[in-house]
Amino acid sequence: MRSLHAPIDPDPTLPQAVTGSVTLIVPTFNEAGNIAELLRRLGDAPPDPAHLPCAVLFVDDSTDDTPAVIEKTAADHPFPVSVLHRQTAEGGLGGAVVEGIRRADTDWIVVMDADLQHPPHLVPELVGEGVRTGADLVVASRYISGGSRAGLAGSYRIAVSRGATWLTKGLFPRALRGISDPMSGFFAIRRSVVTAQTLKPLGYKILLELAVRCRPRTVAEVPFVFQDRYSGESKSTAREGLRFLAHLASLRSATPLARMIGFGLIGLSGFVPNLAGLWLLTHAGMHYLPAEIVANQAGVLWNFLLIETLLFRDRRRHRHWADRIGRFALLANADLLLRIPLIALFVARFGMEAMPATALALVTTFVLRFAATEALVYLPRHTRS
Repeated sequence: MRSLHAPIDPDPTLPQAVTGSVTLIVPTFNEAGNIAELLRRLGDAPPDPAHLPCAVLFVDDSTDDTPAVIEKTAADHPFPVSVLHRQTAEGGLGGAVVEGIRRADTDWIVVMDADLQHPPHLVPELVGEGVRTGADLVVASRYISGGSRAGLAGSYRIAVSRGATWLTKGLFPRALRGISDPMSGFFAIRRSVVTAQTLKPLGYKILLELAVRCRPRTVAEVPFVFQDRYSGESKSTAREGLRFLAHLASLRSATPLARMIGFGLIGLSGFVPNLAGLWLLTHAGMHYLPAEIVANQAGVLWNFLLIETLLFRDRRRHRHWADRIGRFALLANADLLLRIPLIALFVARFGMEAMPATALALVTTFVLRFAATEALVYLPRHTRS
């Protein structure tokens, strides 16, 4: 990380802020055309930066000359500016913000985009609102009085934004209480409420990650008008949309009970490729018994891919993928071998009818398979003391 400017002196007339009390984290990906204007507007933001001591940290994943532009432009500005260029863009823009949080040692952290859709003059207001109200998190919202989503280009992006907002608030009603705009990327948060080690971002919706995993005690909001992009192209793509859905699933399945429910729903969805494979194989002339065995593997593969993506994304690094899929397939097929003896036991020993015995066997093997999958396939990595 390169520091590009000397720190400013503290202002003795300011009772709340001290030198370095705010770190402004700006994640960048090919934003060279926006840097000069962003720093100019930050320098012009009322009050003067000398009255709100602030350090700017760009965390950069660019493939263009953005880091060089930052270094060249920062020399003429009245606040310290640093740039950290990551060789691997782990976690996307959200991962860049978390990397910046790990390096920040100030009382407040402000996060904003570099494309100037977030108005820089609101940075002091966000922190000031937190100081005034005692809030741990202050969100710049498009959806309260005085706010606007004017900079969202086209009805499609507006619909996607609103749909994502409704979805997240429906999935996390308690964690997002008091946050009207959980999709906002413009906010201030006290460093003391953030434990960077607990954060597992995927994509660019870092506010959602912070609100759900860190649970700030009190939240305030400041209205803002979402601006047009100053330069460059939007990073919002269909791929980012899929990463966002995977991130939602990961957050929602953070507890064992939620993971078990998700495991069951994914298992039910596996009947679709299973039955489709059985139909194709039998119509191709294969006997139904071997066809059932082969088709079951299609369901196993389907379940494995969804479980990898949605439930255990953060537990995949300690085993090779071939080891994981081999263990998963073994457990999934062992379920068939265990179910028949269990049904016989329930009928012969406990005098149950065939249907309730089958239902109980299904539930029993499901719980056992979930526990075995979590423990034997996705066992969390243990660190040596």
